[in-house]
Amino acid sequence: MKIIPPKPFTIESGNRAVLLLHGFTGNTNDVKRLGRYLSERNYTVHAPLYKGHGGDPETLIKTDPIEWWNSVLEGYDELKQRGYDEIAVAGVSLGGIFSLRLGEERPTKAIVAMSAPALAKSVDSLQSRIIDYTIKYKKLSGTYDEQNDNPDKVAQYVQMPSLEYLQGIINDTSSKLDTIQTPVHILRGLRDDEYYCESADLIYNSVKSRIKSVKSFINSGHILTLDQEKEYVFEEVYRFFESLKWNE
Repeated sequence: MKIIPPKPFTIESGNRAVLLLHGFTGNTNDVKRLGRYLSERNYTVHAPLYKGHGGDPETLIKTDPIEWWNSVLEGYDELKQRGYDEIAVAGVSLGGIFSLRLGEERPTKAIVAMSAPALAKSVDSLQSRIIDYTIKYKKLSGTYDEQNDNPDKVAQYVQMPSLEYLQGIINDTSSKLDTIQTPVHILRGLRDDEYYCESADLIYNSVKSRIKSVKSFINSGHILTLDQEKEYVFEEVYRFFESLKWNE
């Protein structure tokens, strides 16, 4: 089966701009439906695809987190070049912590951090994501061999040396959360790992934003934008952005 790789997308619909960021081992499909939802309500949206993501695992493991971060900055600059001065950002999982990092380094209208990691996380847990991604990709592409592609064997030949650096980025971003003063809305799924629920509390308690809030979704897991309460998530993001005073 031939896999059609996802691409970055831009939908220009209004003067309010939102940068949408996907997760680690994910792709722009993580945020595509949210993007359509916002664009139908007169928001311009742009979602970059991190370098190495959306294709085969061999390509992914040859990239490193600074390249993914550069993809985020390029996405932000894309909206700037299109003439948008006020840019909000919303991201899920790794995209959530990247959203907060963007708020630390660039002017942002507001930040929506969904299922964002903000506490120290073991490299082994990150490596397991690479293994799961490899197995899923092989199954989708029709190259999966049950005997040779079990997790233990995949772990022997799929190694990503830059994962410690990724954890460093998460830790560095968390250490600077107190520099954020723009409005922040934190979303979490209560069926997600406790790690992410605790991260949401850390983010809320650390940012210095006058406007900040946490919303929990009872029946959702990690990727809120794809889970069973996704329509409520979309509405929550939209209402948050609508509550802000935009220069129009």
